[in-house]
Formats: sequence, structure tokens, C-alpha cells
Amino acid sequence: MVLDEDSNWLINADGVESIQAVICDLNGILRGKRVPVGQAEKVLKGGIRMPLSIAGVDVWGEDIVGSSHVFASGDMDGICSPTGRGALPVNWTLKPSAVVPLWLFKESGEPFLADPRQALAHIVRQYHELGLRPVVASEMEFYLIDAEPDHAEPPISPYTGKRLDSDAILSIDELDDFGQFFSDVYAECERQNVPADSAVAENGIGQFEINLIHSDDPLKAADDALFFKRIIKGVARKHGFAATFMAKPYGMRSGSGMHMHFSVIDEDGNNVFDDGTPEGSAIMKHAVAGLTRGMAESTLLFAPHYNSYRRLRPDTHAPTSISWGYENRTAAIRIPGGNNKARRIEHRVAGADANPYLVMAGILGAALVGIRNKWEPPAPVSGRAYLSQLPRIPSEWGSAVTAFENGSIVSEIFDADLRSMLIACKRQEIAGFAEQVTDFEFSAYLEIV
Repeated sequence: MVLDEDSNWLINADGVESIQAVICDLNGILRGKRVPVGQAEKVLKGGIRMPLSIAGVDVWGEDIVGSSHVFASGDMDGICSPTGRGALPVNWTLKPSAVVPLWLFKESGEPFLADPRQALAHIVRQYHELGLRPVVASEMEFYLIDAEPDHAEPPISPYTGKRLDSDAILSIDELDDFGQFFSDVYAECERQNVPADSAVAENGIGQFEINLIHSDDPLKAADDALFFKRIIKGVARKHGFAATFMAKPYGMRSGSGMHMHFSVIDEDGNNVFDDGTPEGSAIMKHAVAGLTRGMAESTLLFAPHYNSYRRLRPDTHAPTSISWGYENRTAAIRIPGGNNKARRIEHRVAGADANPYLVMAGILGAALVGIRNKWEPPAPVSGRAYLSQLPRIPSEWGSAVTAFENGSIVSEIFDADLRSMLIACKRQEIAGFAEQVTDFEFSAYLEIV
């Protein structure tokens, strides 16, 4: 078996029997095949094929009814090539295994631009053509929950044996309670080359945040975010509880976000957002203008699910207005303070449930449109950005789908196949939720009306 340099560990790995050959769909869910470890070379040399339509199945894994990408086209296969990450060790399962990340190409060898990773690569190439490189980092929030109930319930502390019952923002004790879990998370991140940084206890019961270190390779940064979510879920199960990246698992508690920080450097490594002042350069402001103009039509990328819109509520540390400001966490776009050389944009709209590739593609793409057109942003917001006179981020799933469908900026950023597949996927999911009668709805109306 001849393996690439990043996958040589497989030869001497003890007990590894299988490889998971996976692509990431539009919902940010890994889909693929389990392959015997003896077929590793086939996987790593692009010998795996999967239907192109797999990129656009709904959140339940169902084909999209009436999709032109399924039966009308014969549901054709694509070529699944390795992304260059190699085979990544997975040690939290009953038997150790490996996962090989792949992305989709057409039979002709062209990138299939409805693959979310390919969509991000398409944007990054456009920056490179201008002699620019985005530098990206993400902040990932999640909840640890009890693995037994079929609803969100705080976990039992491994240290005290008691169920968590209060918010504990920045609590060192709560981090200590789950110390072994975090030790295993950092160990798995190191094995998979995911650059995990500091961990903090967040606002909600059992809610935590881990930052990922910035990278000037947005594809790797998005890979890192995707693999990080999988590591958190897998290690949580190993420790007897579960983890969720739902945007709002508890109706009355803090939601979980996936904040993205980015700057842009030139060929000499200079940060083009820095002009030596706290206000930032004209290029930075052009980027902010692209982000604000494109925010409404991009919201579907940042809030892709039914539950996502429970998070986007006033006075919750999640944004509701299309706004930006300096050191303002109530705005959708925050310009952090600090050293001018590190001047950057923090985009605060995306929930932790979003697809990292589409989030980064939507942010970097809209910023690039603003830079190219030299747009000027509205005035920055001071103080509370939940004011009613500010333009609003779509607060309802269906209106976000419509805004995405009609958007001129997203049509400039994304390929037509991706747009049509995502719109059809989300409309099918909306119909699925509309057909369900919840327990709360049933109890509210059963004998009253």
C-alpha cells in the first residue's frame, strides 16, 4: 500500500479496519462510504465516486423531490478527490478508524461548484488573482447536554456528580469539572491538525466556546471548523454525554454562534485593513460595505435551519440589525480594538449550526464584491444596535430563502447549481417542518378551540 505523506500512519496503525471516505453537503453534514483499510490507496488517489446530487440532499438525507440534479439528469456520479488533508485518525469510536475528506469534481475534471468546499475555493482563487490572501479564524460555541433524554437537558458534572443548574460565564470551575473532556478534545484536535486555542465557559448552562487559531488558508480554516465539530461530538459521546451545535437548544438561554474573524494580507504580508489608525483602511470599509449590502440575501447561509431563527433575537448577544460598529457586540459586524496591525472584521451573524464553507464563502465573497466596487458603508453604530430604525436581518426562514433566491450579490458569489440546490433543499425542509404538529401545539389547542 503506497500512501501520501500525511497518511503513512495508517500502515502501522493498530486496530484500524476501515476508512470513512466523506464529502461535506450543503448542510455541513458529512456523507460518504465506509471502505476497508486495504483500499486506502484507492480512496487517496481519487478512485471513489459518488452522485453529485449528494451535495444537495436535505437535513434528513432525502433526495430533493423534482430536483433536476437527481432523476432528470440520471443522477450522475462525480469524482471524489482528496482535499489534501490525507487520512485523519478517529480515536473516540469503539475501534479506531480514519476519515478521508474528499471534494467533488465533474467527469471533465472541472470543480463541481455546488460542493460547498469548491464554492469557497472559487472565492479564494479570486482573492489570489488580486494578489490578496484572506486570513480567517473562527469562534465555535456549543452545549454539552445529557445524552439520555430526547430533549436538551444540562449534563451531570463528572466532578460533583450534580446536574448543572446555572449559567457560569467564564467560570474556571466549570472548565475544571469537564477537564478530562477538554483534555481529550485537545488531544484529538492535535491528531487531526485542528488548531484549537483557548476554551471558555459561555453564557448558557453547559455552554462552552473554543477558538480556532487564524490561518491564511481559508479552506483549511473551514476544514478545521468542520472537523472540530465532529471531534466535539465524538469525544462527548466517549465521556457519556452529548454535544450540540444547534443555534438555540434552549428557548430561554443563550444561542450558540460561529463568529468569523478575518483580515486580508497582500503579497508582502501586509494587512490591507490597517492604515495605522483605529478606524481601519478604506479597503476595510469597502469590505464592510459589501458585507452590509449582502447581509439580508446571505442570511440563509448564516442561519440555514428552522431552529437558527430562534437565536436571532434582540438583547441576546446575537445580531438582529444590518449594522456595524467599533468594539460593539450588539452589531452584526464588529471591528475589534487592539493593535492596529491586527485590524480585522468580526462577522457575528452565523450560528454554530451553519456550514463553515458556506459561511466563509458568503463572508469573503460579499467583502470582495464591496472591495471591487469600492462601496462605502453606512455610518457605524454606537451603543445598542437593536434599534428599530436600523434595517433588519431576516427573522424568518422562508423570507431568508426568498432573499437568497432574489439576491444579486449572492448570484455573483455562488454558482447557479449551488443556489438552485440550496433553495430546493431548504424549501423541502420548510415543508417538512410545516407538516409536524408539536407537543406544545397539541396541548395548547386540544380541548380549548
